[in-house]
Amino acid sequence: MTVTTSAPMPPTSPARQSPLLEKLLSTRGELVSAIIAGLLLAAWAAARFLFHWEQAALLAWLSLAIGMVHGLRAARGSLRRGVVDIDVLMVLGAAAAAALGHVEEGAMLLFLFVLAGALEDLAMERTRREIEALSSLMPAEAQVWRDGQWQTCEPTSLRPGERIKIRPGDRIPTDCRVIAGHTEIDQSAITGEPMPRSVAVGDDLYAGTINVDDPIEAEVMRAASESSLQKILNLVMEAREQREPVQRMIDGISQPYAVGVMVISAAVFLVWWLALGRTLDNSLYTAITLLIVASPCALVIATPTATLAGIARAARAGVLFKGGQAIERLANIGAVCFDKTGTLTVGRPRLTQVHPVAWSEGPQLLAIAAGLEHHSTHPIAKAILDAAAARGIAAAEITDVDHTTGRGMSGRLSGCPVRLGSYKHTEVLIPVCFRNRVQDVLGKIQERGDVAVVVAHECSAKPGGGEAAVLIMSDTVRPGAVEMVKELHELGVRPLRMLTGDNRLTAERVAERLGLDRFDAELLPQDKVRAVEETKVELRKAGGRGGRGRGGGGGVAVIGDGVNDAPALAAADVAIGIGSIGSDAALENADVVLLSDDLSVVPWAVGLARRVRAKVKGNLVFALSVIAVMAIATVVGSLAGRTVPLSAGVLAHEGGTLLVVLNSLLLLRVPMKPRLVRVEAASEQSAAIAA
Repeated sequence: MTVTTSAPMPPTSPARQSPLLEKLLSTRGELVSAIIAGLLLAAWAAARFLFHWEQAALLAWLSLAIGMVHGLRAARGSLRRGVVDIDVLMVLGAAAAAALGHVEEGAMLLFLFVLAGALEDLAMERTRREIEALSSLMPAEAQVWRDGQWQTCEPTSLRPGERIKIRPGDRIPTDCRVIAGHTEIDQSAITGEPMPRSVAVGDDLYAGTINVDDPIEAEVMRAASESSLQKILNLVMEAREQREPVQRMIDGISQPYAVGVMVISAAVFLVWWLALGRTLDNSLYTAITLLIVASPCALVIATPTATLAGIARAARAGVLFKGGQAIERLANIGAVCFDKTGTLTVGRPRLTQVHPVAWSEGPQLLAIAAGLEHHSTHPIAKAILDAAAARGIAAAEITDVDHTTGRGMSGRLSGCPVRLGSYKHTEVLIPVCFRNRVQDVLGKIQERGDVAVVVAHECSAKPGGGEAAVLIMSDTVRPGAVEMVKELHELGVRPLRMLTGDNRLTAERVAERLGLDRFDAELLPQDKVRAVEETKVELRKAGGRGGRGRGGGGGVAVIGDGVNDAPALAAADVAIGIGSIGSDAALENADVVLLSDDLSVVPWAVGLARRVRAKVKGNLVFALSVIAVMAIATVVGSLAGRTVPLSAGVLAHEGGTLLVVLNSLLLLRVPMKPRLVRVEAASEQSAAIAA
């Protein structure tokens, strides 16, 4: 029947319900019943008006009886819960119409009511399937090493620490870490990202993603019930149950509204019959018509259909809205504050250049640096090792490796000392004639806001007794950051403000390259909170608009990695977590979670949220307009002697409800801009910003 926000009927025990009855009472059974009832009504019309068959009323009664099967079931369930809702109103209206001798109009009411309810249920099921499709990403079986052999098992039986095999085409059964092999992983079903991700030993894999290349082996990190996919699915299911403020208001008034409609309809009947002297049939007919047209079916369904469709569409694109409130707040943002490291940038330095000094050889010194950092887990060490591997340079065999905290690494290559780290740490090994040159290079790099370390080698075979190079590193921006800034500006979201604890030169460089409106550097966590509050005050003073563009609202969003930005995220009107497939902190703390690293999805998410808000408002205005117009027409028309036919009221009521549902379902077709070009161009943009 028609979708309402009231609790569902307690399910009937399968032991007490025949398979035939189960099919009849299912959504599809309801749809088939409605079609049969409609055909009987059509046959009644043909028999009466074309063939003048005197017994044609039997067909109308049959149609009414079929409608009553479903109508009475829903009304009975409502009354058992002590609720007077739309189902009760419709059954009363149909029964009263039949009692007045208008069997065909009562049958038409129930035919359209049951048909509309079945179509609404099917539409809502489609929306739910969009969300619940995430659960189908879990494979039915997994290959695990047990008792000295590979065995097939259910993913739910996997335990942390077990070794699993993932063949080409297999879905990852649970969160795990690669321990042998390398391959490409398709994460599009979860993140919306079309480009496969290359993985090798040590990389994390997430449940529900697909191995598209070579076979690999992995170690289970957590049980399937605790996997990132399951957490995402749980969050989306919880989001379905959350209500927007307007929906909570409608839920609160729907019961007294339905009772009020019954009271007013009864009052109209009494006034028309006793005070105005109308006939009993005319008075009751007017009251029944008013009862039907004033029922809040479209009003009740207006918000949940749009909200659920928006959540489903976003989930398919790798964006998690944690309920209707998150959608409403995101739609209302007028400014955004960003963290830099880990949000606007990847958060990991990348070696962009090896700058040899004089006769030094870059590859040789990079090999020395890789040898010194071979066993280190520091981000700079990883950048050096990755760069050496990408250039096909093997790490040099360094002995006596030692680490000086705050300075760098030292060791020996073929008996000669080598060092890596700050200028002061390496100065003793740099030829005297080139020390000023090294300092000049370091100064220019620091002015650009990049990171640099020096590698030096004392070598008697070289003129001056040694060689040195400056290794230049930068933190590259996330894919889609440039597009995100541009498109948020087009949406009227200003200012876009970067908040970072990094030095001012680095912050200024990133802000200028991305086109941000403002930046604040060298901030502590409490300073970021203060900056968010300042932005809120500025928006209020500006009248709640985030700039001169279209659509800016009065809320402030904070986008962070969900770990280091907790105070600022808590202070925001809406908190957005970035790139968080496996990040528990972001999944738990953010209102909106983006499952891919591509920031260009942020403007799309804002646009979708605004579309959802517009759909809700449009649905509510339309529903209220239909109720008001038809109610006024019914009362005024009756007073003027031009009674509104009950069939017209039925068509307006049920037709309006269906239009509201169909309008909401259009959200499932909101397109995304092609992301493939953006992904391919991301490395070029990152390199340009790093240059």
